[in-house]
Amino acid sequence: METPGSQSSLHRANLERVVRAVRLAGSLTQAEIARTTGLSAATVSNIVRELKDGGTVEVTPTSAGGRRARAVSLSGDAGIVIGVDFGHTHLRVAVGNLAHQVLAEESEPLDVDASAAQGLDRAEQLVNRLIEATGVDRGKIAGVGVGVPGPIDVESGTLGSTAILPGWTGTRPAEELRARLGVPVHVDNDANLGALGELVWGSGRGVKDLAYIKVASGVGAGLVIAGKIYRGPGGTAGEIGHITLDESGPVCRCGNRGCLETFAAARYVLPLLNSSHGTDLTMESVVRLARDGDPGCRRVIADVGRHIGSGVASLCNLLNPSRVVLGGDLAEAGELVLAPIRESVGRYAIPSAARQLSVLPGALGGRAEVLGALALALSEMGDSTLLDGTLTAATPVFT
Repeated sequence: METPGSQSSLHRANLERVVRAVRLAGSLTQAEIARTTGLSAATVSNIVRELKDGGTVEVTPTSAGGRRARAVSLSGDAGIVIGVDFGHTHLRVAVGNLAHQVLAEESEPLDVDASAAQGLDRAEQLVNRLIEATGVDRGKIAGVGVGVPGPIDVESGTLGSTAILPGWTGTRPAEELRARLGVPVHVDNDANLGALGELVWGSGRGVKDLAYIKVASGVGAGLVIAGKIYRGPGGTAGEIGHITLDESGPVCRCGNRGCLETFAAARYVLPLLNSSHGTDLTMESVVRLARDGDPGCRRVIADVGRHIGSGVASLCNLLNPSRVVLGGDLAEAGELVLAPIRESVGRYAIPSAARQLSVLPGALGGRAEVLGALALALSEMGDSTLLDGTLTAATPVFT
């Protein structure tokens, strides 16, 4: 038995610190591990050697700053995580390993009017299909991350009122999918997972403070503060879509008037073009037409960008993030939407906050949320299980 404060317990704690740093980053040099954990270079070197001999990590030659280095990542066969993303019209599932490698990924249409039970059944079937296709050992599944387009109560795991998946309100997606798959399941809203995905794999890499803005059927933000997702005590932080822009504006689904969402979300924007372009437009097609030079679509996207910029300016004044990443179909518009966002930020944000801010398109496109779901599963599993050679994953966040 290890005694708290003993050499053996200290060594164990250091092992777990190194494993956690590598697990969250995917791959780190030994120098980066030392900076991340605060351990000495000699201690890190000894721990990495021990973990490599035990088969927990893999070490490969690399370079850093023009010098030879050794990149450390978790062993590719140490465990498996699964990401599930429920969207307004789609279901996407990915299977990855603990070395941050995506082994399989697939998406399929999802009827927005389908019940939660139907959606979860479809997710179970798709997960099982990908597990079978990749041939992974089910005993090595460490956990599942799930994204849903709505607020999640932190304490109960209950999905709050959502007009995007109306048949899901009041359900507990993590609990219900856990019962189907028999492994720990962790759930979060899609904007938070988009932020996680971009933070780990995309445009947010190397940044500790950022906001991921997703514009689709609704408008939401995932907030990263000091390298961690900030959810707030009730799990509703980041509802940027409900910042009031015009008290006399259109009635929002939340019951208020003139929310940012009523000026930027697809359900409100697309009807502006019905008379000139018909009723079959999607945000994706509007972006495509705008990039091809369509004046009406360009004007609509520019207006949306200015409105989003007003909301981003408020975020800058409150939180002072160093980067804003725009996700969703709108990000494909590039400078057609990014330039108006920057213009509004420059006009409405405190000058010092505006100067420090970079506004970038997401690098992951529609994959941001499902990769964020993988990152969520990775962040919630326990490090001791890897060191013990088992995969009895950590206690789920939502019960």
